[in-house]
Amino acid sequence: MTSALSPVDGKGYKPVMTAETQHMELSLKAGDIDVEALVNEIRQEVAKKRTEGVYTDARIGRAERHNLMYMADSEELLRFYLNCLRDGVHVDINDYQIEDSRSGWKGKGLVKMKTVIWKLLKFYTFRMWHQQNQINGLMVTAIESSFQQYEKKISELEARLAKLEGGEGE
Repeated sequence: MTSALSPVDGKGYKPVMTAETQHMELSLKAGDIDVEALVNEIRQEVAKKRTEGVYTDARIGRAERHNLMYMADSEELLRFYLNCLRDGVHVDINDYQIEDSRSGWKGKGLVKMKTVIWKLLKFYTFRMWHQQNQINGLMVTAIESSFQQYEKKISELEARLAKLEGGEGE
């Protein structure tokens, strides 16, 4: 593998991404540790968890959005994003435990004040959150319905194409 270098302020050289070096491979030597076996084990575990549905959480979808572009199958990617959308469609409007790291009366007072503010905000915004959840649910349903219709249409067109290609030879 070749690497391209460019000067940096006369103090040395830094790697430059070229067409040849875009897909660089990294080789690690760690004494007695078999790095290839470790990487293979991690890949197998990730593949296993992906098939089990462990990685369908919307937070993972947001965190991994850049890594997902490397999935080999764009249909697999679209299905993954649809699952993430379905799981993360609703705004969480539930109460949560309000805490403060300060101890004593100051911490307790801040917790009480934050609790009152939260209840006032929740009362004020509950209707908006509810409407937003309805809109989000309808949007996900529309996207999934469109996806299913296009899948059906594509399979019909593929079957028709196969029939037409098969008919030409006769």
